[in-house]
Amino acid sequence: MQLKVGDKAPNFSLKSAANDTYTLEDFKGKKNVVILFFPAVGSSVCEKELCSTRDGMKDYENLDAQVLAISVDGPFAQKLWSDKHQFNFPVLSDFNKETSPTYGAFYDVWLPDKFGLKGVAKRAAFVIDKNGIIKYAEVLENAGNEPNYSAIQETLKSL
Repeated sequence: MQLKVGDKAPNFSLKSAANDTYTLEDFKGKKNVVILFFPAVGSSVCEKELCSTRDGMKDYENLDAQVLAISVDGPFAQKLWSDKHQFNFPVLSDFNKETSPTYGAFYDVWLPDKFGLKGVAKRAAFVIDKNGIIKYAEVLENAGNEPNYSAIQETLKSL
């Protein structure tokens, strides 16, 4: 199912690399949320995306937004990676592959022309307002592409 702008964002409960539990409901009425789905810990494009997000965290904070990064990697691999890069936002494990498919951000069929991916999150970005409504949705079919950071920031500025 592909989620779109105006849809109510599905809630989730996921463990972070630091073993804390996060739900989307935790932020309702408090913060806008930016969810960044990414395919795999340690890959070059994922590293570039999350390091760029880390380096721009002040911009997200100034726009009253909480960033949550989600992949299907296990929390132990995520913790090693998060510690190495000193990510300043939660990296959440969708190891059971429940949240990524719910958001339409999941390669569920073998796609040899898409880096041979199957069973991992698609690179995707969602902006969810304080009421839990999706205000921006971008699901990329090509894992080598990055989300449109400017569009994410512009959406946050409009909230």
